[in-house]
Amino acid sequence: MKIAAVAACTAGIAHTYIAREKLMKSAESRGHIIHCETQGTIGVENELSKEDIKEADVVILAVDIAINGMDRFKGKKVIKIGTSSLIKNPIGFIQKVEKLLEKENN
Repeated sequence: MKIAAVAACTAGIAHTYIAREKLMKSAESRGHIIHCETQGTIGVENELSKEDIKEADVVILAVDIAINGMDRFKGKKVIKIGTSSLIKNPIGFIQKVEKLLEKENN
């Protein structure tokens, strides 16, 4: 599975980067390709390319706030989760996404 993701918390500091790290590690450990941008106090980092988004099977938004650039994901399957929930169980979340996409593709 190819994943495009955005992580952003209310303060734009700790949870943003912890969520990104947990999401990246858990997706990669399950054999997925993931690109994850952060939107925090210092702006956008690791910005998703048009190609990252186009090729993605799913867009994951690990966010606690409204993010910039939502229009980029028009027509894509978007799944939203709060940063704290993701941080608590990143593997479980990725497994839920896998099951959801598997159901939709059958």
